[in-house]
Amino acid sequence: MVITKSRLVLGATAVALSTIAVTSLGIHSRGQALFKASPKELVDEVWQIVQRQYVDGTFNQVDWLAVRKEYLSKSYSSREEAYTSIREMLDKLDDPYTRFMDPEEFKNMQVDTSGELTGVGITISQDEKTKQIVVISPIDDTPAFKAGILAKDVIIKINGQSTEGMDTNQAVSLIRGEPGTKVNLIIERDGQVKEFQITRARIEIHPVKYSERQTPAGKLGYIRLNQFSANASGEMQSAIKDLERKRVAGYILDLRGNPGGLLYSSVEIARMWMDSGTIVSTIDRQGEQEREVARGNALTNKPLVVLVDKGSASASEILSGALQDHKRAVIVGSQTFGKGLVQSVRPLEDGSGLAVTIAKYHTPNGKDINKHGIDPDVTVDLSDEQRQELWLNERDKLATLADPQFAKAVEVLGQEIAARNITSSQKK
Repeated sequence: MVITKSRLVLGATAVALSTIAVTSLGIHSRGQALFKASPKELVDEVWQIVQRQYVDGTFNQVDWLAVRKEYLSKSYSSREEAYTSIREMLDKLDDPYTRFMDPEEFKNMQVDTSGELTGVGITISQDEKTKQIVVISPIDDTPAFKAGILAKDVIIKINGQSTEGMDTNQAVSLIRGEPGTKVNLIIERDGQVKEFQITRARIEIHPVKYSERQTPAGKLGYIRLNQFSANASGEMQSAIKDLERKRVAGYILDLRGNPGGLLYSSVEIARMWMDSGTIVSTIDRQGEQEREVARGNALTNKPLVVLVDKGSASASEILSGALQDHKRAVIVGSQTFGKGLVQSVRPLEDGSGLAVTIAKYHTPNGKDINKHGIDPDVTVDLSDEQRQELWLNERDKLATLADPQFAKAVEVLGQEIAARNITSSQKK
């Protein structure tokens, strides 16, 4: 199967793939195969895909050939036994982003083309070191967001069941459910344990929200991007064009809490802000690089500030990293999440699915942000208490001058606009 760009997902979105079952958001893929493999053939199919595509040719120091011999020497009386062996086999890679989904889990991961999500609205991951289930970010205005779930929260119990030893697929199956039903989450935050009772819902998601703002820096365009979904680039294009017609002096692009999304979406959006240069490089296990570049069709060259925080991950880091490296934007906020891996998602012959880490990505200047993230040009950190107060209890202050990160963005953008005007005057 040829993996097209529309099927490539980034760290947090691949993380979100395991959470996509929580939110019913996923990635388009081919239809289910017309025939079904035997349980042993399914085990071998998964092994073969990893053998061909996995990003690390040493398989994270695992003797992958010996793994095949071990698991194909077994007899399988049911598909469930094969599923158990596949998960055991993949666990040996010690990579939480390479994971197996049974047919129900894979079905729940598929894209719902109506744009409606069913669930609580969170993106989760499994911490690579601790193996804990960690929240990447809640999605704006969803039940989890309104309940007060924050990025980096560790989920320790779901409906009374401990998450110790649990993978993301299992967590997803426990968290998701029918609209109107409740799920109980026990989370740990900064050493404190908190309980959340959240009512699941059907949620309509629009990835882009924008407005014209009158500020001390002049008339600015404010654009909030929640996630890099299939329709994000179209909505971004419309927002920029509308704000250009209104003759704004500069832009604030808000990526705070954006957990990532589709690779091609982040590249398309970067091209709207950049006329030239590399956007991102993906590196496979042979060290071969595929570069995505700007194409000279930026929609605006006006000054830009990008807001980020610890909930900004994967595709958010590609976009902010590209704009930062090319000095196209000033990055304001706090250090981002740090997910620099790319996954492909494949349907298997029996309707189950496999996500495999196939590459890592670097910013244009060659920075590997995995486990570190993007460092802002101007740091404005908020405590969890400040962020919760702002994003939940005083929502009307978000993206106003009462929002410390936004206020700094306005200040910085004012300086950029003034410098641009001085330069223009001198040229005349």
